Amino acid sequence: MTSGRRPGTIFAMGGGGFSHDDDNHLLDDYLLSLAETPRPRVCFLPTASGDSDGYVERFLAAFPPTRAVASVLPLFHREAVDLRSEVLGQDIVYVGGGNTANLLAVWRIHGLDEVLAEALRAGVILAGLSAGMNCWFEASVTDSFGPGLKPLHDGLGLLPGSACPHYDGEERRPTYLDLVGRGALPGGFAVDDDCALVFHDGRLEEAVVARPDARAYRVERDSDRAIEHPVEVRGLY
Repeated sequence: MTSGRRPGTIFAMGGGGFSHDDDNHLLDDYLLSLAETPRPRVCFLPTASGDSDGYVERFLAAFPPTRAVASVLPLFHREAVDLRSEVLGQDIVYVGGGNTANLLAVWRIHGLDEVLAEALRAGVILAGLSAGMNCWFEASVTDSFGPGLKPLHDGLGLLPGSACPHYDGEERRPTYLDLVGRGALPGGFAVDDDCALVFHDGRLEEAVVARPDARAYRVERDSDRAIEHPVEVRGLY
């Protein structure tokens, strides 16, 4: 187990961190604190963006050597021979945003899905935003399949139920409520930008926010409609 931490920790962000705001590091700072070491080893998986060079550059700028031991694991131009040793040698694996469906397909072709599940059991913290939130759940709402939002049912299933990031934008809220209400998605969690959920062994332990008006909800189906249950959040500001 890495650094003596408990296994099973997932940090799921609706949006935020270095991807959205170069001046607001509160979610990323909190994530680093979970590693319980001064300079955590943080590996970025930019798969959902097609290993975008610009995204990688932003990650490396946000996690300089004074803050973390940062690395990148590309799969479109794969360099690592042994993915297992690369991933299990980290304190944190940080998954960027982009196309959730493509991310899952590429991970499975390379066997990274099984490696990530093993890493979670071994004490590596799994984290991410947007697609990097969706991927850990059984299902999610996504724009992976072209214009409009649609359900996705083949997530990694490391967390139960469904996920909806960016809940306060992009028409996500009405779409997610409709999908859960119709039974097209199982119930789950909806998270605004600048909000993150901390899970341990599949159970929600805490919700944290980087701005005062960010919110999170547990969404459940009741008859033919979806019901929002607000999750208590703790401000990091």
